Amino acid sequence: MTRTKALLAALALSSVLFGGTGSPALAGPDVNTTAGLVLADGKPAPGLAVHGFDVVAYQTEGKPVRGNAQFATVHREATYRFASKANLDAFKSDPAKYEPAYGGYCAYGVSVGAKFDGDPNFWKVVDGKLYLNLDSGIQQTWLKDVPGAIKKAEANWPGLKDKLPSPIN
Repeated sequence: MTRTKALLAALALSSVLFGGTGSPALAGPDVNTTAGLVLADGKPAPGLAVHGFDVVAYQTEGKPVRGNAQFATVHREATYRFASKANLDAFKSDPAKYEPAYGGYCAYGVSVGAKFDGDPNFWKVVDGKLYLNLDSGIQQTWLKDVPGAIKKAEANWPGLKDKLPSPIN
């Protein structure tokens, strides 16, 4: 069984077992970040959102572009990096326009009641909003019914956003 098929089966089972609630009721981050950054004073910094990719570039360049630490800002306890000062300024002027849906977690996962990492290489901008997916196989499933998946994810997100990310078996 491929990783994608196994993940889809696990998602379906977790949705049945937990009624779409995902993981146990423990507090978790509503923005998907990678940890490990340290500030100049040695204190931990907020993790990188979208694995350090420039969220403005998805809309302005139509592709994923790595951000640069020189052009960074902290928003909602996450560090966002940008490829240019212009992109940083655009984000600062309207973060809601550019930050990814569901805090950068996998849009398909949220649609079935789970929180999985969103890979910045598997993405789509829909009606001006950036959506990420876990991998190519999951994205292909999500693309079969984008409006339906978004509708389900919008209903699920309020109950998921403060929970811990879901395990992938």
